[in-house]
Amino acid sequence: MDFSFELIIASLPQLLTGVGMTLQLVAVAVALGFFIAVPVAILRTSRNPLVQALPFSYVFFFRGTPLLVQIFLIYYGLGSFEVVRNSPLLWPILREAYWCALIAFTLNTAAYSAEIVRGAIMAVPFGEIEAAKAIGMTRVQAFRRIILPRAFRIALPAYGNEIIFMIKGSALASTITLLDLTGMARKIVARTYKPVEVFLAAGILYLIIVYGVTWVLKRVEKRLSITPPRLPVKAEDAGPV
Repeated sequence: MDFSFELIIASLPQLLTGVGMTLQLVAVAVALGFFIAVPVAILRTSRNPLVQALPFSYVFFFRGTPLLVQIFLIYYGLGSFEVVRNSPLLWPILREAYWCALIAFTLNTAAYSAEIVRGAIMAVPFGEIEAAKAIGMTRVQAFRRIILPRAFRIALPAYGNEIIFMIKGSALASTITLLDLTGMARKIVARTYKPVEVFLAAGILYLIIVYGVTWVLKRVEKRLSITPPRLPVKAEDAGPV
């Protein structure tokens, strides 16, 4: 088998169009998933079993089943119901592969992100919460001003991993005919019969995307990190020179 570097170079323009679709899917899903995850995480911290029941069931299902199954359930499963096909609101969305993939990605990453945020909320030092109560903050004020900002800093490394997992998981969008990066690679392979070169090029592009996201997350994490102030050292406390 002859390895063709020329094919790798020739495939890049088409693969880059797939990169645009991949980044769009991941960015929108992560953004929407985060806004779903925060209230779900707050409800999961409730001590009331009735309040916890619905968010727990949601998180349990989407963390306990494969993302591919979730995509198929939304893309193939919901369309089999007569009420969905006859709905002027649902059917125009659920008949499109793009929207089905986006819904599946959003609900999946929201479930994982909710557990990350919940764990971070539980990890907020109890003394900070007690301090908020001592100065007269209500529970809502404490969440908004103390608990959630602190929890976001704690959750950032794990949340960064979730974004990276979402980038790699987005390759499953190709299973429902979307031409993301993997879907475009499969299309080129079907025409050229050169899977090694094409998927190698796709893999390199995935590595570049992940590296870029990791670099940005590290900068954000460094910027948000809390470093204790350095106290001035008195002359009498200093050791011998």
